[in-house]
Amino acid sequence: MTTETYRDAWGIPHLRASSARELARAQGRVTARDRAWQLEVERHRAQGTSASFLGAGALSWDVFARRARLEDTARRCFAALERRDPETADWVRAYVDGVNEGLPAGARRAPEFARTGLAAGRWQPWTPLGVWLGTHILFAGFPAKLWREQAVRHLGPDAVGLFATDGPGTAGSNGWLVTGDRTATGHALIAGDPHRFIEDPGVYQQIRLACPEFDVIGLAVPGVPGIAHFGHTGTAAWAITNAMADYQDLYRERLRRTGAGIESLAPDGTWHRAARHTETVHVAGEPPVEIELVETPRGPVIAGGPEGLDAGDEGHPGGAEALALRYPPRVTEDLGFSALLPLLRSRTVADVDRALDAWAEPVNVVQAADTAGGTLHRVAGRVPVRAEANRFHPVPAWEPGHDWHGTHETPYARPATEDGIAVMANARGLATPLGVEFAPPHRAARIRALLDADRAWTADGMPAIHTDTHLGSAAPLLDHLAALTGLTPAAAALRDRLLAWDRRMDADSTDAAAYAAVRSAVVRRLAAHPVFAPLTTPPAYPDVLLPWLALVPRIGHALEHLLTAEDLYGIDRAAAVRTALEEVAAAPPAVPWSATHRLAPWRALPTGPYTAAEEPGLAGDHDCVLSTSAVPGLTDLAARGPAARYVWDLADRDGSRWVVPFGADGVPGARHHRDQLPLWLEGELAPVVTDWTLLTPEPTEPADSSDPAAPDPTEESE
Repeated sequence: MTTETYRDAWGIPHLRASSARELARAQGRVTARDRAWQLEVERHRAQGTSASFLGAGALSWDVFARRARLEDTARRCFAALERRDPETADWVRAYVDGVNEGLPAGARRAPEFARTGLAAGRWQPWTPLGVWLGTHILFAGFPAKLWREQAVRHLGPDAVGLFATDGPGTAGSNGWLVTGDRTATGHALIAGDPHRFIEDPGVYQQIRLACPEFDVIGLAVPGVPGIAHFGHTGTAAWAITNAMADYQDLYRERLRRTGAGIESLAPDGTWHRAARHTETVHVAGEPPVEIELVETPRGPVIAGGPEGLDAGDEGHPGGAEALALRYPPRVTEDLGFSALLPLLRSRTVADVDRALDAWAEPVNVVQAADTAGGTLHRVAGRVPVRAEANRFHPVPAWEPGHDWHGTHETPYARPATEDGIAVMANARGLATPLGVEFAPPHRAARIRALLDADRAWTADGMPAIHTDTHLGSAAPLLDHLAALTGLTPAAAALRDRLLAWDRRMDADSTDAAAYAAVRSAVVRRLAAHPVFAPLTTPPAYPDVLLPWLALVPRIGHALEHLLTAEDLYGIDRAAAVRTALEEVAAAPPAVPWSATHRLAPWRALPTGPYTAAEEPGLAGDHDCVLSTSAVPGLTDLAARGPAARYVWDLADRDGSRWVVPFGADGVPGARHHRDQLPLWLEGELAPVVTDWTLLTPEPTEPADSSDPAAPDPTEESE
């Protein structure tokens, strides 16, 4: 079997092999060479062993990963995959073989291994499934149920609607499909950008996979074979956004410790034995931590236990409280990997549609098109059917009526487009029956309006949509400003200036900076009101869940709802806006929006060659199409934004375009580590090149058998 590796001018790998299996092995090998540090961080995060080299800052995640049973779920899903779909299981094994072949050389390239003293470990066949699960376990934002529970408890049931926006921890995206009736070529275009936490190295890997069965370009998830979310096979292309579906449940459990172990109270009023064992979490520079893992028939316990949720919780007479998480792969032993090979083999939208029938998690909205004029707009993934209460807040495990009963039918848009256009941007629409909280409609409406302005779109025209900075959510605050009277001269001048502002969050705009400053001041004023005081200190849940329970981000992202509600718990919103305006007018920003709205990427090692001051300033804002998310009232820094941009051209695949925030290489200081950043900042896209003669071949490297991946000292047997 032969494999060949080529690179384009951006260092993007183009792989060619004599079989799909050998291609998977080559994908694993090249990913390990380019992204060894990233792969090992993700493997350890899936195992719950990252604190062993990252230190105490990673402990909360590791404890959550262990208690949620991520690695055990990945093992179970892989074992089930071997039974149900041995071809895909063997293909995943080949990818893992390639990772293990490439890791030693990749680790020698990556300076982080030396900085932490970490040796490259050995991947297991289920590791890609663990990486996928660890990447997406918080994707649906189940901790928002804890927030809703607290908000309703202290503010009443209306709080659910008031604060219902895509919260601080939920991933989203833009995506749009334009049929051939609306393009210059007569063939469809698919474009968009996934909004996720910006990580360095990036969460998406540009890659090409070619063998006699298929030839696909797209964005892969490092550590996972194939191209799951965004791909172009030459005759068909697809892309996804977060459906904002609710498919994970939290159960309040009553637990008691007995001489034989731990028991949980069942809906029939009887006590049943819960699975229980202990594990040790190693922490660099600190003593190890022993944790108790408990699993009830509902799911693994992620917070609390037989002694309660915290030291001050004495529980109930019928047992102490804990929180159990129920999520589909733990129940079905299926992560949807059987969709991955059929997606690569797809030639038409009908092929894509059939492949997505096997999709499980995360739940996405998908758009696809093919060269024959076919289009597709559907939801992919499995959402359990259960009581309405399960969707909104934790439910009592000891009461009947909260079981799962099959899955919802798949929603389709029929027809797939309206006047040749379909837009997906996490707003209410196709997936509405499956979710609770959705994004505000601003991004979707703005994209639709921009697309409606032309009937001859080209791939080159799409970046203007990617980078649009109009802020649709600004109206409620500006309306409040317009109603103010009796202001000081400075405040009146600032008010008039903001009312004349074009509502664009441009990088060089001082008006945008002034608006953001007033907005943050209003958020802080509202958050400081006594009515919200009970929500300022969240319950003693694990740290990894606390971002969903933080009051200031919740108010910041729901500000337009809070300002337009008929009543806000008796709060004088006009007075809050007036005080905020006067505060900012006394010392208005003298710098443009990009001076404070800077990129803040996540890195496993928080220190390194790039300091926060060296990261670039940005345009855009949370509700712009250019969704670079600040957290009003807390920070102007943007930790979330477009993790990639793409345009798939069905007329000519070489007319397609793409870009990622940094580059193809995960090694700091390497030539292709940050070479795409200037393009990403300017809204430009790199060309997709598929002509092999225009690519640079790499010498074939033998497997590094003299330096195999070392055994992982943090691995534990079950």
